[in-house]
Amino acid sequence: MQDLRVTLVQSHLHWEDAAENRALFATKFKELRGATDLVVLPEMFTTGFTMHSAELAEDMDGRTVQWMREQAQLLDAALYGSVIIEEEGQRYNRGLFVTPDGSVTTYDKRHLFRFAKETDHFTPGAKRVVVEWRGWRILLQICFDLRFPVFARNRGDYDAALYVANWPEVRRYPWSQLLVARAIENQCYVVGVNRVGQDGNGHLYSGDSAVIDPRGAVTAMAPSVDEMLTFTLDRKALEDFRSVFPVGLEADHFDLRP
Repeated sequence: MQDLRVTLVQSHLHWEDAAENRALFATKFKELRGATDLVVLPEMFTTGFTMHSAELAEDMDGRTVQWMREQAQLLDAALYGSVIIEEEGQRYNRGLFVTPDGSVTTYDKRHLFRFAKETDHFTPGAKRVVVEWRGWRILLQICFDLRFPVFARNRGDYDAALYVANWPEVRRYPWSQLLVARAIENQCYVVGVNRVGQDGNGHLYSGDSAVIDPRGAVTAMAPSVDEMLTFTLDRKALEDFRSVFPVGLEADHFDLRP
C-alpha cells in the first residue's frame, strides 16, 4: 500500500502571459525535486481564466505541454493543471495530467461556466477521465465540475479526485462546502487547488485550497496566501474506512450520457 504525496500550488497568475507563468512555476518547483509524487496547479495556469481562447490557445505539441513534460521528468512526479488547447478547430479548457515518462492524459472540462461566457468560447468535454498513478486511481475535474455530483459519482473506480480552479472569492463558501461533500459522498480524498490574487477582469480569488479526507476532515491552506504545501494521502486509512463502512453498496445504479 503506497501513500501519495500531493503538492498544492496556490498561486497568483500573470494575466494572459504563458511564458511568465511557466517561469513562475519553474522557480517554485525547484524545492520539490524528489519530495512529491503529484503537483497540482490551478485552472488555466498559463493565462488565468480568460475568454480570449482564439488568441491564446496552444496545441498539444506546444510549449506548455513540452514544459510540463520537462518539469515532470525533473521532479520525478506527475503534474496536473488546465490549459487552453486547440484541436481540430475546437478550443478546450483541457486538464493535462503529465507523468515523468512524458505520457499525457487529457480531460476536457465538461461543465463550462456559462455565466462568464465560457460556453461561447470553448467546447465542452464529453468524457469522464480517471488516470492511474503510483497505485492510485485519480478522477480529473476542473472548477465548475464541482457543482455536479452525478458526473463525479464514484463507481468504485477512483480513490482521489482533483479539482483545479479559478473560483472567485465572492463564492468561496460553496467552494469549501462542495469539496467536503464530494469527499464524503464518494468516500475518497478530494484535492482542490484554487488561485489567489486578482485577474485581468478585476475578479478576486482567495485560494482556500484544501485536501479533504474520505471522512470529510479538512486540511486547508491559508486563504489569499501565495504558497505551496505538500500533503500525504494515506492509502491504508482510505482502504480501512471503505472496508468498515462500505456505503457504496447501497448506491443507485445509473447510466451517465453526455
